[in-house]
Amino acid sequence: MSITMDRAKELQRRDASPGSGITDTVLLASGVLYALAYAVVNDLVAATLYDGYSRMSQAVSELSATGAPTRSFLTAMLPLFTALMIAFGIGVWRSARGRRALRVTGGLLVAHGVTFSLWLLAPMSSREDMVEGTMPANDLGHIVLTVVTILLILGEIGFGAAALGARFRRYSIATAATVLAFGALTGVEAAKVPAGEPTPWMGLVERISIGAWLLWIAVLAVALLRRRRDAEEVTVPDTPGELGEAA
Repeated sequence: MSITMDRAKELQRRDASPGSGITDTVLLASGVLYALAYAVVNDLVAATLYDGYSRMSQAVSELSATGAPTRSFLTAMLPLFTALMIAFGIGVWRSARGRRALRVTGGLLVAHGVTFSLWLLAPMSSREDMVEGTMPANDLGHIVLTVVTILLILGEIGFGAAALGARFRRYSIATAATVLAFGALTGVEAAKVPAGEPTPWMGLVERISIGAWLLWIAVLAVALLRRRRDAEEVTVPDTPGELGEAA
């Protein structure tokens, strides 16, 4: 019992230190910032700068496709996205408190952030180029990275769900189902692009899939921030007498 209480006191002292508390809060808040930044940078700024772009019928990747007028802008934003995602992953890892599932979630988030730079090597070709020619290496790489990203997202959601309570687990299952269902619909629509066929709903269904995951990221961040706040409010007995009473 004394070993358990000593360990609890040690964890509380570490978490209560100003430097540690501020650092962990900033790291976890990076998850909320990433979700907001992704939506604002892509759908508010880039989509507005791209004359003629349709959020309803065009994929998010078309904003950074070869020849897209917003490609250089989104490339410049990539370090911000990478830093926020990796920071959040580290924050989740530090919040694990012995929970292996949460530690794996943090590791997957960090790995996800590391893959962001690979998108520079595999941008989506413009629709015009797809219709006029065969699939180049960058489009093949884009498909591979898309599959890897989906696996990472499902892994994050799955292990994150296993680490927290039943309510969050149910929410995570609903999120995973949304990501998969609308991701599949996006794939059906995307298959029409090389043939030059219209894709009236591709942008919408893809944004529902991505949005469900971004919301999950923000909810996970808030849940861990609240758990941290609640842990800080717990008082661990300091005197031998108090320890005996607590036992």
